[in-house]
Amino acid sequence: MFTGIVEEIGKVTRIVKGSQSYLEIQAEKIFSDIHIGDSIAVNGVCLTVTEFSGKTFRADVMNETFSRSSLGSLKTGSSVNLERAMPAYGRFGGHIVSGHIDGTGEIISIKKDDNAIWYKIHTSENIMKYIIEKGSVAIDGISLTVAKIENHNFSVSIIPHTEQETILSEKKVKDIVNLENDIIGKYVEKFINFSGSLENKSEKSGITMDFLAKHGF
Repeated sequence: MFTGIVEEIGKVTRIVKGSQSYLEIQAEKIFSDIHIGDSIAVNGVCLTVTEFSGKTFRADVMNETFSRSSLGSLKTGSSVNLERAMPAYGRFGGHIVSGHIDGTGEIISIKKDDNAIWYKIHTSENIMKYIIEKGSVAIDGISLTVAKIENHNFSVSIIPHTEQETILSEKKVKDIVNLENDIIGKYVEKFINFSGSLENKSEKSGITMDFLAKHGF
């Protein structure tokens, strides 16, 4: 589990695709506590450390991950957001982030607004149905607050610190970003619609919004 608070920006030093696909990434801060088998979010994608030496680590990447996330567009020299999994004694600075990407979005505008910067993202209906104004979303592993919603677009506004400490500063219009919806919303939807029987998927749950309101939720 992650929090969406990026620890540092790493740099891709090698990409291997094929029967033994992996990424090799150079970093600094995360090496203060890194072990084989650790989970590290790379642009929001949860990967497992399989090897490390000096200031680089390797992580195996499946074809599915390359094709369904923005990791497939990485090149040698690309910058990536890095976050180690949160320890049990850690502080929750962002929101619950699983590192399991729901899909991707395209940046369609970047605008300055005094000291803030607005990013507008276009994405699919499957992603948008979980996007809530003032709710949380992870963009390339960065925990951000949804500021506006318009049809198949949503916008976030970031402060200079977030721009400087993440790869958002390098993003341009038409760039693809990884998106992870708030996990709580997805589970609530599943529980409300689940009938309790996998054989009869058409049967609706007895839990409704009226039921929840009546019982104080």
